[in-house]
Amino acid sequence: MTVNPVVENFASTGKRGRMPGMQPVVVVQHPLAQCHLAAIRAVGTPSHEFRRHLNHLARLLFLEATRELPVQEISVQTPLKQTVGAQLARPLVCVPILRAGLGLLDGILPLVPDAVVAHVGIRRNEETALPHAYYANLPASLSTADVFLLDPMLATGGSACEAARQLKEAGAMRITMICVVTCPEGLAAMQLSHPDVAIVTAAIDAGLNDKCYIVPGLGDAGDRYFGT
Repeated sequence: MTVNPVVENFASTGKRGRMPGMQPVVVVQHPLAQCHLAAIRAVGTPSHEFRRHLNHLARLLFLEATRELPVQEISVQTPLKQTVGAQLARPLVCVPILRAGLGLLDGILPLVPDAVVAHVGIRRNEETALPHAYYANLPASLSTADVFLLDPMLATGGSACEAARQLKEAGAMRITMICVVTCPEGLAAMQLSHPDVAIVTAAIDAGLNDKCYIVPGLGDAGDRYFGT
């Protein structure tokens, strides 16, 4: 697969940027985000600690992903007087890709407890590395919502591309993907299929090994999160 040279530049600089004709790719380099990332990369981190660090990292990534969401003014009565406040202008829909995406969802929901949660089930064929969709439960409100696609790993991009396709087919118009680790191959696949999907991540790693796992990566996020 041909890798966009700008993506390769992101891999080396780790900065916010935009590939030509594509929504932003944002690498969150907040010190706390990078500390949580280091903890979940470490092979010796037990599942209960992996969960805790992933939940915290998910919140930091979500805060960046929602930085520019539109709000509308509302009237708020404080104990002292009336003032002006804000509320989100559009509903939120969080869409974890089963099953590893549930780890990001667990960290995000406390920030937005009234968000709608949809689910997409996509399993990667370990022999071909191609995605196999086996489940989808999507709300009718996608066209009016800000949609956040959740998956810790953006490796080949197959699962993410298929999930984004399903969301668009169901009416989604504003999609942001939140992942922990990605690589040039996954970013190139998303650029090719879904250049209108913004991506927020904690790291862009060097690439994929011969089994299509991200290197250095963090292993199988689902197995480590659920202890299986």
